[in-house]
Amino acid sequence: MTPSTSELFRVFGRIGLLSFGGPAAQISLMHQELVERRPWLDEQTYLRALSLCMLLPGPEAMQLATYAGWRLRGVLGGLIAGTLFILPGALIIAILVGLYAAYGDLPLVQAGFLGVKATVIVIVLQALRNLSRKALIGTEPRIIAALAFVAIFALNLPFPLIILTAAIWGFATSRSEPPAPSTPSPTLARPAQTAALWLTLWLAPLIALDLTGYGLLSDLGWFFAKLAVVTFGGAYAVLAYMTQTVVETYGWISTDQMIDALGLAETTPGPLILVTQFVAMLSGQVAGGAGLALAAGLVALWATFVPCFLWIFLAAPYLDKIAARPRPAAAMRAITAAVVGVILNLSVWFGLNVLFTLVPGGAWGPVSIPLPDPSTLDIRALILTLGAGLLIFRLKSGLATTLAAMVLAGMMIQLL
Repeated sequence: MTPSTSELFRVFGRIGLLSFGGPAAQISLMHQELVERRPWLDEQTYLRALSLCMLLPGPEAMQLATYAGWRLRGVLGGLIAGTLFILPGALIIAILVGLYAAYGDLPLVQAGFLGVKATVIVIVLQALRNLSRKALIGTEPRIIAALAFVAIFALNLPFPLIILTAAIWGFATSRSEPPAPSTPSPTLARPAQTAALWLTLWLAPLIALDLTGYGLLSDLGWFFAKLAVVTFGGAYAVLAYMTQTVVETYGWISTDQMIDALGLAETTPGPLILVTQFVAMLSGQVAGGAGLALAAGLVALWATFVPCFLWIFLAAPYLDKIAARPRPAAAMRAITAAVVGVILNLSVWFGLNVLFTLVPGGAWGPVSIPLPDPSTLDIRALILTLGAGLLIFRLKSGLATTLAAMVLAGMMIQLL
């Protein structure tokens, strides 16, 4: 069944508005809408598309929506589906940045954000637990995860290098197996032209920013473009790398603002990687006010999400062949194992920076480890973190409920 353009707008608009709760919830929502409720995609096509999107950099749920739209109505369908998946969240992020810039310094608001920060620690731990249960089956994935953690936590090696090393290891050590039989996929003429077109669309505005001398916008665009290429394993995997760059290297925002950005991005529909828009807009707001913030947000959205269309429109016609080959799958398994170690590093980093006021750290040759000052433990943050953990892990509360409860608890502590 081929839906009309108006049906695509209606269904994918609904998916975009309701896509809260991270990739698992978003993938489940799309399955209900596209496979169960409507005969638009069959089960095997949906699962093969999900496998492909897991192999690609970028937010897998957004790319799955783009593939579904492409499968149903070609390139126009892919553009409609992918854009509607991120548009509601992007609009909400823009509003939240304005409110954060206006009221974020008030003591009562800061107390509420302490509750958000405490919840973020638990959310990342939950993501770590869920991913490790799926990814760390067997000895080799556990070793890869441990080495990735040491590499980024103690040796400060770049995240892209860790991901590349894991991918090469998985690809090189996979057993050679005959590819499974595949059925023909729709074809897209002239893949080289497709790649050239989308690469030009993606990079030409960034080159123009370079040439016109918009320093902050250019730096933001190229950084998030690079991030888009290495975003395997979801937004959590690259947050430590993003934080290191935007806080320490460029000094665009502070560590506290970065954690606030993640907490607020968790409350919006769409992919969590929309946190890049929040970071960019806040950086623009700090540097030049609301106008620069809007421009920075548009640059971040362009640099982050245009390559998602490139990957899908280039790879989708060859979905069955890619999904049937064992070596890409082995590379992805190794990347996923490494991502577990990277997210563990993120968990430790968030925990230390929220619970302690000072985290000076220590260095021994190439080894550099953050070590907190025990006397700067924030008891309020510890209480709120334990409360968020109780709600999520024991009482199975939803994300929205937990965030609201912790914001109110933080404000109550401040008032008392």
